[in-house]
Amino acid sequence: MRTALIGVLGHVDHGKTALVRALTGTETDRLPEEKARGISIALGFARLRHGDAEIDLVDVPGHERFIRTMVAGATAMQAALLCVDAQEGVRPQTTEHAAIAALLGIRRGVVAVTRCDRAGPGEAARAAAAARALLARLGLGDWPVVATSAVTGEGMAALAVHLDALARAEEAGSEGAWLPVDRAFSVAGAGTVVTGALRRAPLAVGEEVEILPTGLRARVRGLQRHGVALDRAPPGRRTAVALRGVTPAEVPPGSVLATPGLLAPSLRLDARVVLLASAPRPLARGEALRLLCGTAEAGARLHLLDREAIAPGEGAVAQLRLDAPMALPAREPVVLRLASPCLTLGGGVVLDPAPPRRPPRDAPLLAAMAQVPPLEAAALRLREAGPRGVAAADLARIAGLLPGTIAARLPGAVRLGDGRLLDEAAGTALEAALLAAVEAAQRRDPAAPGATLAELRPGLPEGAPLPGIAARLVAAGALELAGGRLTRRGLDPLALLPPEARAVLAAVEAEFRRGGLAPPETAAVAGGDRRRAQALALLLRRGTLVRAPDAVQKREYLFHREALAAARAALGARWGGCREGFLVGECARLLGITRRHGVPLLERLDAEGFTRRDGDRRRIAGGGSGAEPQAGPPSPAPADQPKVGGPVRGGRAPQPPGTAVPLRG
Repeated sequence: MRTALIGVLGHVDHGKTALVRALTGTETDRLPEEKARGISIALGFARLRHGDAEIDLVDVPGHERFIRTMVAGATAMQAALLCVDAQEGVRPQTTEHAAIAALLGIRRGVVAVTRCDRAGPGEAARAAAAARALLARLGLGDWPVVATSAVTGEGMAALAVHLDALARAEEAGSEGAWLPVDRAFSVAGAGTVVTGALRRAPLAVGEEVEILPTGLRARVRGLQRHGVALDRAPPGRRTAVALRGVTPAEVPPGSVLATPGLLAPSLRLDARVVLLASAPRPLARGEALRLLCGTAEAGARLHLLDREAIAPGEGAVAQLRLDAPMALPAREPVVLRLASPCLTLGGGVVLDPAPPRRPPRDAPLLAAMAQVPPLEAAALRLREAGPRGVAAADLARIAGLLPGTIAARLPGAVRLGDGRLLDEAAGTALEAALLAAVEAAQRRDPAAPGATLAELRPGLPEGAPLPGIAARLVAAGALELAGGRLTRRGLDPLALLPPEARAVLAAVEAEFRRGGLAPPETAAVAGGDRRRAQALALLLRRGTLVRAPDAVQKREYLFHREALAAARAALGARWGGCREGFLVGECARLLGITRRHGVPLLERLDAEGFTRRDGDRRRIAGGGSGAEPQAGPPSPAPADQPKVGGPVRGGRAPQPPGTAVPLRG
């Protein structure tokens, strides 16, 4: 089916409602006040069927006091029917309505010269010529002009043919539905019902919708179009939506229904604005205006970014700062008016519907975004953000997409776990900078356990999403993360030590290797020497030394991993598969050590899962092959620093042991 949503525009009392009634048989003035005064106050709706076309006609008020209502009806129109009285010709609201159509991007339409039955010789021709001149002045093109009379029926068949030519195949739809609400009421048996022109994408019964700017959620209970129930409503037509979960007061006119995540309420809009050539004066930076879009209106302060003022007929990029939040799609046209006197001055198109506060230096970015399609504009915004990146939801709104699909539509965009995207070049540079910073930190202090992001941040770009970049590098295997500290994978700290430090490290390790299962006291090995304490910390981090706590005596020993491997082998050979198990004393006698070292040794083996305690006795778990466990629970980061003033108090989480070798010492 071919369809069209056509706004019926024109000056007050120029016969718009009568023309619609003659075309469709529908009386669009339904309010008692409209009938009493003989003028339209609210939007009126009628359906015209012609051949295979079904056309929605929206009769908008012509009086200057109802321009907001006029814009609410015109903002969704795909074409216009401009009505000009044959006797009066072009009048102020004829001009303003046509100018608003131009600002809203309407380039197709028909002119109906109305009430030709009342006109004298030549009056209809003069009205038609004035209408053509108005269209040309506004850049709307050359529309067909039809002389009509709602009383005699003159021109009605020809007008219907021209309206039929404006109809097109139903829209396929894009991502996410948007419906600016112009009416909200309650219907018995249906509950809350809202009406408006459905835009962008289809809406189906059962779908969840978001109500903005409040953020409430509701579910679609039913759909109707001209009284016909639908399971699914395509975009581009007026639609009635029954909602479950909200009251009419929670969906007032001026609010919008949208697919969740598509839009966001904002107090700022980036826009390309244009001042009408007919505007009475320039607009200065900081000027207070009224902004109309969809069925909503808000006060707007004009913040020009690259100039002090715009003259009539000129355009510029600007940020519009609102006094009430609005939720608009990118590339949606807006109308700008003076509050007093009430006058349409210009309009514009939204470039970014939820931007940050813009300084003047951002003017070239917005100017570039205005010259390209929405997806390319999102790519420009991403490149401009550099290492700071942009939230995927913000980019999706610029591109007119849902947040979940934007990353796939921007080739090369780097996706981070926090929902932020980076330009490919910026992401590559930031990864390289973080790798270099981690390596530099390791080279400055090879004995340190690595660097935290807080320690690395001062040397990296301000505002960069370091947690997300670090997570990518850890997942890729370029960095290692332990206890909140980062190190370069494959970068051996020993290779970074100077010769004298390596000598200290070897001497410290030798003492524990010689001690075997009767290791020396940590404090005695450190001896108050900072270099030896650093060597102990490094040996612990590498797994060369392994912590073994004694929870009863509140002591802790450091065993060389070779000693632990030999202990496992000896215990597995003696008691592997033994159901009775063994006591601490038996273990100590087998290994030639005292209970002082036997207790922490067995507690360490318990923690690894090599032994299993049952009362006073222990059994070898899993058959007792004596092989070293593949992994053990890691120590928290603070445990990497050994205490050198005496026995360590309190238990520590065990470290992963190393390779099994014969016992020494």
